[in-house]
Amino acid sequence: MNPMRSLLRDQSSVGGSPTNEPEPRMVAPDPEVPARHARRRFTTAYKLEILRQADACTRHGELGALLRKEGLYSSHVVTWRRQREHGLTPKTRGRKKTAIDPRVKKLEQENRRLTSRLQRAETIIAFQKKVAELLGIPLKPFATDEID
Repeated sequence: MNPMRSLLRDQSSVGGSPTNEPEPRMVAPDPEVPARHARRRFTTAYKLEILRQADACTRHGELGALLRKEGLYSSHVVTWRRQREHGLTPKTRGRKKTAIDPRVKKLEQENRRLTSRLQRAETIIAFQKKVAELLGIPLKPFATDEID
């Protein structure tokens, strides 16, 4: 008999419980690889911190060690330095903001306020009609300003 097998057989009988539980099996990792790797995004604070550390590297090989440690390429540092010269600011996501005339803004606010008041008034009128109908009170038709 193979000496390794006898050693494994002896170890399995020592100190183990006599139950016949199956040993846990190793689960194979998922072999599917995503079609496209997600791009890394670096915050402005992270870029500035790396540039500060890169600027502090004075001895030969320190910058390379920093880049290896952070998992970056030298082109990152070159691009970020160029961005810093032009004012490294966080990018805003979404639609670009347009300048709004203050008069238009004020009119839009008033429109929203009047629309909500109109909805409240229509709700009250509908409630009054239902109450009058339940109580049997006839409502007099009134002339409207609107043309139907």
